[in-house]
Amino acid sequence: MSLYPAELRRYLTQDLLPRVLPFADAATQDLPLPRLLRLSLFQGSVGMTMVLLYGTLNRVMVVEMGVPVSLVSLMVALPVLFAPMRALIGFKSDIHRSAFGLRRVPYIWFGSLMQFGGLAFMPFALLLLAQGGNAPPIVGQLGAAMAFLLAGAGLHTTQTAGLALATDIAPKASRPRVVALLFVALQLSMLGSALLFGLLLTDFSNMRLIQVIQGAAVAAIVLNVVALWKQELWDRKRAAQMRRERESGKPQPKFRETWHAFIEAGRSKRLLVALGLGTAGFTMQEILLEPYGAQVLGLSVAETTRLTAIWAFGTLAAFGLAARALTRGADTYRLSGTGVLIGICAFTAVVFSAPVESPWLFRAGAMLIGFGGGLFAVGTLTAAMNMAGEGTHRGLALGAWGAVQATAYGVAIAFGGALRDVITVFAAEGAFGPVLTGPAVGYAAVYQLEILLLFATLIAIGPLVSHGGGNGARSSSRFGIAELP
Repeated sequence: MSLYPAELRRYLTQDLLPRVLPFADAATQDLPLPRLLRLSLFQGSVGMTMVLLYGTLNRVMVVEMGVPVSLVSLMVALPVLFAPMRALIGFKSDIHRSAFGLRRVPYIWFGSLMQFGGLAFMPFALLLLAQGGNAPPIVGQLGAAMAFLLAGAGLHTTQTAGLALATDIAPKASRPRVVALLFVALQLSMLGSALLFGLLLTDFSNMRLIQVIQGAAVAAIVLNVVALWKQELWDRKRAAQMRRERESGKPQPKFRETWHAFIEAGRSKRLLVALGLGTAGFTMQEILLEPYGAQVLGLSVAETTRLTAIWAFGTLAAFGLAARALTRGADTYRLSGTGVLIGICAFTAVVFSAPVESPWLFRAGAMLIGFGGGLFAVGTLTAAMNMAGEGTHRGLALGAWGAVQATAYGVAIAFGGALRDVITVFAAEGAFGPVLTGPAVGYAAVYQLEILLLFATLIAIGPLVSHGGGNGARSSSRFGIAELP
């Protein structure tokens, strides 16, 4: 039996894909599966850019191009400086005045242009930074800094407006599954991009570097354009209202006043505090896990490389479980607290893997770090979406979530690496006694600090559980920590 295009499309979207894709049930009549999958492509461009900025170029600049490590660290940290602006970006997209009533699409578009611009001239700035030439060194440094900052600004703008758009068009009942699907898209994009960039740059040359980075620039803007195409409908009613307000000279809301009202109302402040503490607790080990396995447990390069896959498996499993639990009415804060408790157990396993010399305990800890972090991320983002509700400040709420999450991520990674180095130096000099002198001491100090941060996260998130973030029962405890698992 021959299948015509319309029948083939119907078969794919209504029969095959819903059975194959783990998050196909996130689709609804108002948000069909093809549209939802297309929307998730903006996370593909974000994940690809993150891998390029924080991973591939980091290694290439230090090893192949001979750029000083301190300068590379500064360049890589520059995109984090733009992260606190995500709250302002979300707020501006909430109140944006457009002739067509659009709010999110203009910000996704300009974010895409910044991503494209930063990546397009980045390879030339890096070559100038590494090789110098006739230009003064400051020219290459400023050029590379501008490229990293522009690409990072585009990344944060695109993701903030994209998440707000997903909240706008997703029905409330399916938002947890939409959140999980977007996280899966980000994770798969980062994994696939890392493998592809590694393959393309196997035979490194300056020309190949230019081709790869500029190819990523083109891919980023193509993915974003396809993602936003016909996602936000023209709102003529809103456009007419905006036109009347503009003609009457009505001033737009001020960010400071709106932000103050958002923080003071409800439980926003406590959620953001818990998010910052929890993110720092989970990510401080980001660049330390593989060196720990090599230096302390004697794992080979292949064995430590597999840790990324183990961690990713735990994260993806958490996304699936979180989507299923939240769809059934689970409390978002309770889910986040469960992830934190799993994280505490995970870091405890990692710490004890050294004295018992157990690589398998270490691998189990790595998987549980990904699992707990995945539950925490989905739970807190869904809570931010629910906090925004059906009001006009969805962009502000999601921008605040992104600002705190990205800032805590960058600061925690930098602080964790510095703390490990400092503690290791003191341990080697015998400052902690004759027993604590090995390479495991510096790593253990970071992991134990992360456990403390996760306990602090439980303290911050406990009262939120008592207020409820889903269909969970309310706590009879005034402190609220009793509601945690």
